[in-house]
Amino acid sequence: MKRSAIVQKPLWEGGTLPHVRWIGFVASRYVSRKRGKSPSPILAVLGIATGVLALTVILAVMNGFQLGFIESILEIASYHIRVEEPVPEAGDPNALQDAIPSIRDLPGIDSVTPLREFHGLIRGNRGGPQVAFIRGIPPDVLEQDRGMAEKLVFEAGSFDLSTEGSILLGVELARRLFVGLGDEITLVSVAGLLGDDPAVSATATDSYLTVRGIFRSGFYEYDLGWGFINLDTAEALGGGALFLGIKLRNRWQDSRALGLIRPVFASFPGEPVVLKSWRAYNRAFFGALRTEKLLMFVVVGLIFIVVGLNIFQAQRRMVLERREEIGLFRALGAGERAVRLVFVWDGFIIGFTGAGIGMALGLLIATHISQCFTFLEAGVNGIIHSLNALTGVLMGHSPNLEDFAIFSPAVFYIKEIPSRIIPQEVFLIYLFGFLSALLAAWFAAGKVSRTRPAEVLRYE
Repeated sequence: MKRSAIVQKPLWEGGTLPHVRWIGFVASRYVSRKRGKSPSPILAVLGIATGVLALTVILAVMNGFQLGFIESILEIASYHIRVEEPVPEAGDPNALQDAIPSIRDLPGIDSVTPLREFHGLIRGNRGGPQVAFIRGIPPDVLEQDRGMAEKLVFEAGSFDLSTEGSILLGVELARRLFVGLGDEITLVSVAGLLGDDPAVSATATDSYLTVRGIFRSGFYEYDLGWGFINLDTAEALGGGALFLGIKLRNRWQDSRALGLIRPVFASFPGEPVVLKSWRAYNRAFFGALRTEKLLMFVVVGLIFIVVGLNIFQAQRRMVLERREEIGLFRALGAGERAVRLVFVWDGFIIGFTGAGIGMALGLLIATHISQCFTFLEAGVNGIIHSLNALTGVLMGHSPNLEDFAIFSPAVFYIKEIPSRIIPQEVFLIYLFGFLSALLAAWFAAGKVSRTRPAEVLRYE
């Protein structure tokens, strides 16, 4: 009689779904139940969640500050592209003005603004004169330049340069000059050498201007030292050479826009016009902000490395503590790869859960950052007031401790905490948190390959 062979069907075979379900089941039991001296998987989940939460909130606040500064610079000061006029003797001095309609018709151009700028001394009602940066702009500039209209917030008056002799001042500059809406200031414009002839001496012109508006840009340097006047008034005061400030619909396409603008000035005689992109014009400042953000990303990202090492050590210890169970799985037909996937699936569960919880809380806090800081400050100030009252009872006098403020207006030039969430960064943070747990589990599970079922189960 022929003896039939007994074929044992392995628990994991070819990666088919029915034979893989046990891997997720066993892994979920390992995550939910603590055994031996291994740290609880809950601590690993909390570690990943803390790292993702911290990095999400910190980068959101940093983006709020940095993008606020960058947008103020680009929308008010430097524009996306600057076009400087050629030497007047080389051709028509009005050629730059004549090229404005042609530039506005180019694809991707949002606005083109003629500008003149110079430095001057402003005297107000009291105090000494203040050095100010004066820019001449068209009276209807806000109708064309929506970005500038959004960044300039008027605390008094409005954007009114239609009347001759009008000036708009930054809020800090107006405070230094002790002037308000409707007050008259004296502007001393030093035009310098008006030509190439060294025999022409510098001239100074006193002008009396009326304050028609006081603005706040959110950038301290502009609010402290900037003023806007009519473009024609700036020309009459000898306010420097004319140049064009160009805004793009997408500032990241500046290289393409430069290629489209250059042919417009190809027929200019003499010296060619100078085109400057916002990247080159603000290279040093924007480079410093980029470096600061990168270093902050690296420093806070070390949290994931620390948590990943903890998960690695915990998974290695778990593999050693469950050697009997691993041997049993192997004896029942589970392959080395299948058993290893049990522990890798542990890391997947930890990373997915921890990163998900941290991201949800991080986005919740980042979108309500001002309320969170207000709540925190209220709690700390409540403790301070209690200490003041207790000290007054015990010592007979109160120390009058000052109220606590995380971002005090006396130190930081802000009215509320800015926060800006960038989707690409959010995805990258989640990916870091998830992969730190997954990779740690994968490398820790390498000891499974050195487990021999016969040796483990010899004395069982």
